[in-house]
Amino acid sequence: MSREPSARRLPEGARFAVLASGSGTNLQALLDAYPGRCAVVAGDKKEAYAFERARRVGVATEYVEPTGFETRRAYDATLAERVSVYDVGLVVGAGYMRVLTPAFLERFPAVINVHPSLLPLFKGLNAIPRALESGEKETGVTVHYMVEEVDAGPVIRQEAVPILPGDTEETLHEKLRPVEHRLLVEAVADHFLGVEK
Repeated sequence: MSREPSARRLPEGARFAVLASGSGTNLQALLDAYPGRCAVVAGDKKEAYAFERARRVGVATEYVEPTGFETRRAYDATLAERVSVYDVGLVVGAGYMRVLTPAFLERFPAVINVHPSLLPLFKGLNAIPRALESGEKETGVTVHYMVEEVDAGPVIRQEAVPILPGDTEETLHEKLRPVEHRLLVEAVADHFLGVEK
């Protein structure tokens, strides 16, 4: 399960944006796989370590403070405005913890997301503990195109990971993390290279 991400050569000029709210390990996998191709990292948490990862390699950052907006749509419109100036062909949700509305989704050619379950199982928050509580023998990782409905867009890549006796939320998360990194890297290439799954 811990195979290295399978980066492929992206077309000339292919650039993407990343949305992140946390530590940015998925972002780091993308930065390592595709140096110079991430145009901007944007997000809603000023303290997110993802911003530090971006700054360390000279990638622009856009922090949009979520308070002060009357609606999610208004926030998303502002976020989209800030990201759109970077002229990207793809936006990658990499641990971004807000649900995006059409005000954002419709501004870009495509938006993809990584989710820690075998969708359509365990959509939304707390997918890992819910998988453990369910008694399922496996869970996994899905990378999919984002649509307005949460975790409901077309699947790009998906891979199962066994749930073993004694697994905890922490141990299962650790098993899923490298799979997330690899599938996200591969899904970015799938999108830009027009790979049919």
